[in-house]
Amino acid sequence: MKSMEELRREMSCARKALSPETVEELSRRIVKRVERLQEYKQARNVMIYRAVHGEVRLELLRGKNFIYPLCTGPGEMCALLPEGEGAWRKGAFGIPEPVREVSREIAPEEIDLVLCPCAAFDADCRRLGMGGGYYDRFLPKCTGAKFIAAAYEFQKAEEILTRSWDIPMDAVVTEERIYRRKEKR
Repeated sequence: MKSMEELRREMSCARKALSPETVEELSRRIVKRVERLQEYKQARNVMIYRAVHGEVRLELLRGKNFIYPLCTGPGEMCALLPEGEGAWRKGAFGIPEPVREVSREIAPEEIDLVLCPCAAFDADCRRLGMGGGYYDRFLPKCTGAKFIAAAYEFQKAEEILTRSWDIPMDAVVTEERIYRRKEKR
């Protein structure tokens, strides 16, 4: 069995190897599935991320208040609703991030749904993140939210080994299907 670090590296390379056309097509299929979910239909405030390195492009979603993470320190982030011109800049690791001065901070308890990035996942909706622990530290603060990972079907692993602080997803949405967590968190 591969280590989680090997799996993370392998999946990252596979995502980066996707053509822009493939990312666009698979992202559209995933977004359509997300938009049909009850969790999405019922949500008002949805936290998403800006896609980099072949990640699923969630900016294709419509009709909600879209909130984005801003890394504020090692392993720490806050949630911002960008408002107006100049609300974005290149941040750490080249990832576009909202500008705090041109955004409204949203309390984690006000978030209804968090769509998480994911390096890999398994059929029981255990998520392997990018390795920084940002989401695992932030998600417990989102007391009224559902957690869903957006991923490509090829990112599915046999089993993701979790640690006590790893937060399971309620669901994982791929271009082919929706995986639901068997046990409730």
